[in-house]
Amino acid sequence: MNIIVFGANGGVGKHFTKLALDKGHEVTAFVRSPSKLELVHERLTIIQGDAFDKAAVKEAIAGKEAVISCLGSTTGMKKSTQLEEMTKNVVDGMVANNVQRIVYVASAGIENEIPGLMGKLMIKMLKNVLTDHSNAVSYIRNNHLTYTIVRPMGLNDKEFTGVYKEALTGVPSTGRTITRANVADFIYKALMNKEYENTSVGLSD
Repeated sequence: MNIIVFGANGGVGKHFTKLALDKGHEVTAFVRSPSKLELVHERLTIIQGDAFDKAAVKEAIAGKEAVISCLGSTTGMKKSTQLEEMTKNVVDGMVANNVQRIVYVASAGIENEIPGLMGKLMIKMLKNVLTDHSNAVSYIRNNHLTYTIVRPMGLNDKEFTGVYKEALTGVPSTGRTITRANVADFIYKALMNKEYENTSVGLSD
């Protein structure tokens, strides 16, 4: 499969890019700073670009079979539309190039689905980021793409285990964190399995 990864420099994005290459796929990494990727491979194409650049995004998506979005905003907890803006460019580029499949990494909480007092506090604290993600996801759905929305609990950099919990509604009943490497593993699994098409999946270790 010919895959393009937006946000390939991030923790999850790097893990996924390496995994997809290891599995034999052609991968294009669309990144602002190529030197930060620290990956060299004969099947890896690196495009230096900005996801806010609509024309560059459209051009990069041409000829691809699937899009992975691990994009993040640079505004921290402040109110922002960065994720929505970048995702609109990605989705519009997919539509223009007749590319249907996308896996979008959001966050647990975008569906107000984390239970309990701690869940409510977390959702309130992350309100601005979750709103931005939610608007991005709405744009994906409204354009009738074949999507998987990934909703990981708190991310960490512990070792890859390949063992994690999934929830098609809400979040897993146990586990409040997940390793970035495990999220990348799920992205790959979702991309390869039709059962995850048009689903939104909560993840935890």
